[in-house]
Amino acid sequence: MEVPILKQGNYLIASIQSALSDSDLAQLRDRLVAQVGKVRSKGVIIDLTALDIMDSFATRTLRDTAHMIRLRGAETVIVGMQPEVAFTMVELGLSLSGIATALDLEEGLIYLDGRTGPRKTEAGQKDRSSAG
Repeated sequence: MEVPILKQGNYLIASIQSALSDSDLAQLRDRLVAQVGKVRSKGVIIDLTALDIMDSFATRTLRDTAHMIRLRGAETVIVGMQPEVAFTMVELGLSLSGIATALDLEEGLIYLDGRTGPRKTEAGQKDRSSAG
């Protein structure tokens, strides 16, 4: 299943809607890393809201994806992790160390704005919703 990657100003948003196979995760990694350079993204949000399980391969792939994106010059934040997923990851000793996480998409956007500067709309204007 292909994960949609949306462009929102200077950011890319990948919203995972269902459990992904290992090959789907690898494809998402490759597409995100390529898209960062193609659209000159300053930040990437990976939304896990719909996931109710994360295994060691998924955790490692997300961590590697975030590190690759950082090497391409953009920030990554993972949002929407369900409490059960967080609990299971801790119980299994799985970690996303070094990767920013946020409660939801809104918090993820606030985090990226703080790290990369305010979002810009397609017309180049500062997004008024991020102005304080």
